[in-house]
Amino acid sequence: MQFEVWAPQAEQVALHCDGATRALERDSDRAGWWSGQADARDGSRYGFSLDGGPVLPDPRSRRQPDGPDGLSAVVDHDRHAWHGDWAGRELPGAVLYELHVGTYTKEGTLDAAAERLGHLAALGVTHVELMPLCPVPGRYGWGYDGVSLWAVHEPYGGPAALKRFVDAAHALGLGVVLDVVHNHLGPSGNYLAAFGPYFTDTHHTPWGSAVNLDAPGSDETRAYLLGSALAWLRDYRVDGLRLDAIHELHDGRALPFLEELSSAVDELAGRLGRPLFLIGESDLGDPRVITPRAEGGLGLHAQWNDDVHHAVHAAVSGEQDGYYADFAREPLAAVAKTLTHGFFHDGTYSSFRGRHHGRPVDRARTPGHRLLAYTQTHDQVGNRAQGDRLAATVSPGLLACAATLVLTSPFTPMLFMGEEWAASTPWQYFTDHTDPELAEAVRKGRRREFAAHGWAEKDIPDPQDPATRERSCLDWSERETGVHARVLAWYRDLIALRRTRTDLRDPDLAAVKVAYDEEARWIAYRRGDLRVAVNLSARPVSIPLGRPVAQVLAAWEPVGLPGADGALTVPPESSVIAVAP
Repeated sequence: MQFEVWAPQAEQVALHCDGATRALERDSDRAGWWSGQADARDGSRYGFSLDGGPVLPDPRSRRQPDGPDGLSAVVDHDRHAWHGDWAGRELPGAVLYELHVGTYTKEGTLDAAAERLGHLAALGVTHVELMPLCPVPGRYGWGYDGVSLWAVHEPYGGPAALKRFVDAAHALGLGVVLDVVHNHLGPSGNYLAAFGPYFTDTHHTPWGSAVNLDAPGSDETRAYLLGSALAWLRDYRVDGLRLDAIHELHDGRALPFLEELSSAVDELAGRLGRPLFLIGESDLGDPRVITPRAEGGLGLHAQWNDDVHHAVHAAVSGEQDGYYADFAREPLAAVAKTLTHGFFHDGTYSSFRGRHHGRPVDRARTPGHRLLAYTQTHDQVGNRAQGDRLAATVSPGLLACAATLVLTSPFTPMLFMGEEWAASTPWQYFTDHTDPELAEAVRKGRRREFAAHGWAEKDIPDPQDPATRERSCLDWSERETGVHARVLAWYRDLIALRRTRTDLRDPDLAAVKVAYDEEARWIAYRRGDLRVAVNLSARPVSIPLGRPVAQVLAAWEPVGLPGADGALTVPPESSVIAVAP
């Protein structure tokens, strides 16, 4: 078997494989690369030592059976017998569902999560978006401090379990999206710097030195990230990737890494004969992220749109702190702007940033499905002091209103696991660092962060306490009872309506016509032959719909047809969808 590693600064490189050691040779045609042959098979353990130093895991390791600090293991991807041909599932018309493997079930494994995929198929979602799966210290974590960007966290089940999960999802018609982190690697088990200039002090990020995308040696760093991304799509048959915090990818080269990645993914899709896509998490407010490469953009196929979240959250919860401040001044105006223009901050002043922010979306050229909309995400829940969900803050009726605003929008909707039944469990920040000093630093840092906002130390969950993760696991027994069942039924109705009515899948932002009353706290908008009316107030309101109505679908209690004047009385904290004849 051929082994190879990029180590441009080393004078000697040795391969340690299954107890045997042999020196590798410099490649004559690839600067900085070392390679050699050794007897190995699926499961063989190996690592590399540089200039007589300790044996380190392979930067391109496909498996880390003993965690980030252990030896790597060979993975023979051809050993998996895939079930059937998968034609893929495109992003336009999709409904995504963000899922964390370690808390989706108490067992916290990919196999246990696969057993719950039937719930998602019945719910009507089209794609499961898995939070990061790369190896992290200990057993459980969010996944954003992962290392070994080609490997699957072993406590989740490793590479074989991910393939079983993808197979099970595809068998149910569900696409799979994987969250990948290119902007930094975790501090524990990260040995890349020992091999080569994977990081640079030319730029800095909230996590320290930036990943090297434009300094000397960046060609190989970019190839490393690109190769990892394509491996998930090719070797695991994943349908799309969510790229974490692309605004922290500092890249001054003429061909940006994201554009290069987009081109490579489109080329791979053509070779495989199935659709593949990239979704960016971006804080830039820049539509060029999702503008096709041929039109001068980076060519990502979609991006998360926090502006929709902030507008809806401020409208239903009344929160005004931090980045909610601009949205809370006129919350229904903010919802109306995002529904019709995509971004709220499109060159406007952001008080949270202390400057103007964003750029307008060209509605004639940018379909709404390129923007993801949501009421909750792992960030927006887990980065709260106590990880409290929206269900802990607002009434079930307002939860249903928030769901209506997202699932009838011109955007691609995304749910966060458990929101569809108003899960009572929080989703808190948890880690399992094995380094005592790092564990204590994370614990103190978390408490210090929220102490600045008036929180008492005792009220901040300890990330290292196993109970913090256990509290965050979904309680599947509650989804068919009481209020939970009513909320779940509304989500199912909304998703089914979105699937059957092309009006709701129309991505034309300019076609969305909105009216609202800030004082009376209602908003209504047109989606083709459908009229959506949302009442966020604590009393009934009369909302003019302006056209004949043949049927009314109500979220919380039955609603009659409009009167002769075309006005519809909507109950307190409720939403309705009116269908024209």
